[in-house]
Amino acid sequence: MNERYNPKDIEPKWQAFWERENLFRAETDERRKKYYLLEMFPYPSGKIHMGHVRNYTIGDVVARYKRMQGFNVIHPMGWDAFGMPAENAAIANNTPPARWTYQNIDAMRSQLKQMGFSYDWEREVATCTPEYYRWEQWLFLRMLEKKMVYRKESHVNWCASCQTVLANEQVEAGLCWRCGQEVHQKKLKQWFFKITDYAEDLLEYCDRLPGWPEKVITMQKNWIGKSVGAEIRFPLEVGDEAIAVFTTRQDTIFGATFMCLAPEHPLVGRISRGTPQEKAVAKFCEKMSRQDRSSKAVDLYEKEGVFTGGYCINPLSGRRMPVWVANFALMEYGTGAVMSVPAHDQRDLDFARKYGLDVIVVVEPPDEKLDPGAMTEAFPGEGILVNSGAFDGMNSRAALEAIADYLEEKRIGKRAVTYRLKDWGISRQRYWGAPIPVVHCPECGIVPVPDKDLPVVLPEDVDLLEGGKSPLPFLESFVRTACPKCANANARRETDTMDTFVESSWYFERYCSPGCDTAMFEKRDVDYWMPVDQYIGGVEHAILHLLYSRYYTRVLKEFGLVDFKEPFTRLLTQGMVCKETVACPEHGFLFPEEIRISGEERFCVKCGKAAAVGRVEKMSKSKKNVVDPNALLERYGADTTRLFCLFAAPPERDLEWSEQGVEGGYRFLNRVWRLAALWMGRIAGATAYRGGPDALSGEIRDLYKKAHQTIARVTQDIEDRFHFNTAISAVMELVNVMYAVDPENDSARGADVMRFAMETVVLLLSPIVPHLCEEIWAAMGHPKSVLLEPWPEFQEAALEKDELVIVVQVNGKLRSRLNVAAGVSEEALKEMALNDDRIGKFIDGKPVRKVIVVKNKLVNIVC
Repeated sequence: MNERYNPKDIEPKWQAFWERENLFRAETDERRKKYYLLEMFPYPSGKIHMGHVRNYTIGDVVARYKRMQGFNVIHPMGWDAFGMPAENAAIANNTPPARWTYQNIDAMRSQLKQMGFSYDWEREVATCTPEYYRWEQWLFLRMLEKKMVYRKESHVNWCASCQTVLANEQVEAGLCWRCGQEVHQKKLKQWFFKITDYAEDLLEYCDRLPGWPEKVITMQKNWIGKSVGAEIRFPLEVGDEAIAVFTTRQDTIFGATFMCLAPEHPLVGRISRGTPQEKAVAKFCEKMSRQDRSSKAVDLYEKEGVFTGGYCINPLSGRRMPVWVANFALMEYGTGAVMSVPAHDQRDLDFARKYGLDVIVVVEPPDEKLDPGAMTEAFPGEGILVNSGAFDGMNSRAALEAIADYLEEKRIGKRAVTYRLKDWGISRQRYWGAPIPVVHCPECGIVPVPDKDLPVVLPEDVDLLEGGKSPLPFLESFVRTACPKCANANARRETDTMDTFVESSWYFERYCSPGCDTAMFEKRDVDYWMPVDQYIGGVEHAILHLLYSRYYTRVLKEFGLVDFKEPFTRLLTQGMVCKETVACPEHGFLFPEEIRISGEERFCVKCGKAAAVGRVEKMSKSKKNVVDPNALLERYGADTTRLFCLFAAPPERDLEWSEQGVEGGYRFLNRVWRLAALWMGRIAGATAYRGGPDALSGEIRDLYKKAHQTIARVTQDIEDRFHFNTAISAVMELVNVMYAVDPENDSARGADVMRFAMETVVLLLSPIVPHLCEEIWAAMGHPKSVLLEPWPEFQEAALEKDELVIVVQVNGKLRSRLNVAAGVSEEALKEMALNDDRIGKFIDGKPVRKVIVVKNKLVNIVC
């Protein structure tokens, strides 16, 4: 082998070898135990970033490790290719989204191959191809048949700039997350998946996902948001309508003094119509339509509202309650109406004080009388009911059931369970997405597209309209069609496209048989490969993507397409890649190449002014604190880049970028290379020693034992915790011990033990830095790829230490340490401890009552 490590030579060589030999191809084989390793697939933006590199490196190490353990590993890759970024880029570059997307896929595939990732590229899928979205159109039709899909008019977050509906999570401080423009509430007819039918099951199974991080489980539970309480009807004073309210505190109903409705509530306009408040209410609702209406944002707003001019009647107290429209009432929670009990809810109390509304105490602590006029803090706790008619004196917890019974008996309410989770609105008024397979006929109404006419193909060679507006409603060749039912020639296709989360909710099943053209996938293949054994991705997907995937899998099970409910057995949410920001007073944030470093100072290369070093933040183009993986590949190679991503931090923690850390990784790989080159002449013809340690002596024995200890430690670190950083550190320690062995050592077993140690280093590092390891492995004379070798096993006998450090305590306090031979007897250990000079000072003539020995750990002398 060459004396100098040159990744530019060896990395392309081994990448070509792997591809030529199809080493990463996976095939269904029921005789072998499978392992499905999957990282969340990327959006084809054109370039991979360091977040991609870290995510996919973590996954690649696990995939290679499991292969070496004998598993039949599937490790696929594809592209989450629909969505707004392609449209925005198409506008900026005057290129059709399809062309831009496919060009980016080609570029990113090449980058991923340069990283040496062990993907089975024969399983590659792109969600924007008709071969893929045809099958989600097919499932849509099956769901439509079973009434699992419906269409209704609803208030949505509407971005006029992007011309589309936004989820609440995509509205940030009232602005569109994508373009930064103001978002309004708008009523549109939308298609919905009935995910709420599965709310209880999704919640129940949260406790059956032991391989998921607890924080993700908690986020899922909170998003589903189960609440148990009662639904109560409050009749309007005028007319025969009633306001339905859901509450978890029906025990406080006698304290309800006013009602608050969400601005989007259908009764708001009807109640205020014809009253002096009509204009004020309309103005307030218009103002609310321009605000972020997500629960997260609403919690931060100052509470405000407007009286509607109408009243409702408290069905238990008979009290006349003013009806308000308030910014904190949300249509997405309960019924969109809030039974306001200011004495026992702080938000309601603040609102009541602000607008001069009545406060009535109905629950009091056992030993305290509350003054409603003096209250500054609501009492939300358990207590005794007062001012509650026949329920006075009852414990509030017992009153929950008693009042629920009364509501049902009088037919003015009922026990109810509600969920924060709402049905999944999948309509998007965008072009670049999967067409929804229905036709609107003037005679027949909504008509499903027949299966034989699938896929409804999205026309790709089209230009977006001004402002990014979808061309589909105006593209006659797409829109105009004959009704499948009555052949009316004036029928029109649905021009909304599906939310891109639909594509990402089943791609992992499609990977199992990507070439299947008769169904979504071959059931035999899915039965073998699924569920995914290890899923890896960012915590930012902890709610929507993961929840929708869990739901969609249940839909597949409903139709007998799969036999499982949960798609992901284990989940790893890796931390972010972070870097300090640097800003120039004149030019703002600077890219790394725009910075000149002089000692501890930074200067802008554009103007020469001193630049300020800011916080360490997630790498982002907006903050310009990004590192181009291509630059790292060019300077250091893929193996160094991979090594740094794994060594700098455990995978679940944020990784802070460090140029010194990258340099350190490169130096270590050079050190391994030089060690192999130094010894290659002696070990190339040697046979790796695999006997017991007792037949060895001196530094060769120490090296052999250290190699086995390293195998044990690395295996544990990868298997139990994915702590690759400590695994790499263990190999570094072994390399240090190897360097300490004299190359001139002419021990009879010296070359054989060194070969074993060198093979151990290569095998343990091969999932992490595969190119370097393949080169050294081949140089040692091995005919097969290191990937085809079994993971090394350790000898228990070699793990036993020759010498132990024993802690000596006096009355439980550390007073000394003893270096003793392994296997020393308990009596000898006691004698050594009692005769230790440092211990004698602490005993100081006092009688020893007893001596406690914990084997191989400590001696405690009790005086």
